[in-house]
Amino acid sequence: MDLQGELVEHPHAVYERLRRTAPVSRIAGTDGLPAWLITRYDDVRAALADPRLSLDKKNAAEGGYRGLALPPALDANLLNMDPPDHTRIRKLVGRAFTPRRVEQLRTPIRATADHLLDALGTAGTADLVAAYAAPLPIIVICDLLGIPEDRRPDFRSWTDALVVPDPDRPAAAKEAVVAMLGFFTELMAHKRARPADDLLSDLIAVRDGEGDHLSEDELMSLAFLILFAGYENTVQLIGNAVHTLLQHPEQSELLRKDPSLIPAAVEELTRYEGPVLLAIRRFPTEDVTIAGVTIPAGETVLLSPAAANRDPARFSRPDVLDFDRDTAGHVALGHGIHYCLGAPLARAETEIALAALLDRYPTLAPASPTPTWRPSLRARGLTTLPVHYNTHPPTPQPPTL
Repeated sequence: MDLQGELVEHPHAVYERLRRTAPVSRIAGTDGLPAWLITRYDDVRAALADPRLSLDKKNAAEGGYRGLALPPALDANLLNMDPPDHTRIRKLVGRAFTPRRVEQLRTPIRATADHLLDALGTAGTADLVAAYAAPLPIIVICDLLGIPEDRRPDFRSWTDALVVPDPDRPAAAKEAVVAMLGFFTELMAHKRARPADDLLSDLIAVRDGEGDHLSEDELMSLAFLILFAGYENTVQLIGNAVHTLLQHPEQSELLRKDPSLIPAAVEELTRYEGPVLLAIRRFPTEDVTIAGVTIPAGETVLLSPAAANRDPARFSRPDVLDFDRDTAGHVALGHGIHYCLGAPLARAETEIALAALLDRYPTLAPASPTPTWRPSLRARGLTTLPVHYNTHPPTPQPPTL
């Protein structure tokens, strides 16, 4: 199997080998173009905060992997920016994701989680990705942005088309981008005419106000990024966490007995099986040396949080799930100025999703022995998660004589 195929099928095993033998490796990116893959914790963490590693595609050399191609109206987002524009835009939108603002969202998030579980009923078999892990974050982020309910299924299908391109429908990703751009254009006009109490209306006010403001492309791109990242990362975080707990029933029972452990458990679950295999690509503005390998300016650098978080040089017994572990410094959600803007919200959603699920279903169990992972080099997430569930423990059977 080629390295890219191995990374899709068995990422943790490949990362373990690369950390030992080739911590800076030349690979083919998702579009087949060359890139440098970095896998050791110290190297990844340092590179995530290195200002010489630019996110701006104008610093990319010709012929290397550049990532997802978007039209200008969606491309002017934080994942393609360096300071000072990155600093300006992050400051303008940062107040929407402060810990205080997220705390205010916990009650409606729990109500949404309970509503989704009510729909499952008291017992049965279900795909928890389709029925729970996916709809919860899309409802939360669309409520936050102020997106009408009747358009939310569209966003899920568009985002899925961008995350995992369908080889049988090569035009699907481009069609999704065109559809999203058209919808956001229409929605922005509606919000300008009828502002509401939502984040999108707030961003439009910033765009049209005095002082520091957003360009029209920045406004559209930011709305796209908040929706895309707010859905994609969180659905994978919740799905991966539930799957991991199903493989560790003794740890699930710990959380049922003491829900106060859930925040620490979410940090360890995020380290252990986070949603990001590869961070957004970077381009050195000058030659940089990492682990003794010099990478020329402009070539593409891919940093692996998933590999870094299982580096035994940083985390002892990294392949063991341990809720007592000190997870400080894990890089599942980034590090430095590009640390995930929505991390407080993603954590809150995952904590609430697990608390509601464990409380509701004491006999939750996997319905399939083999998980189905998305065929992605970049993201770590399940396509389905079949489970058996019951609101009551099984009735004890008399012993067989």
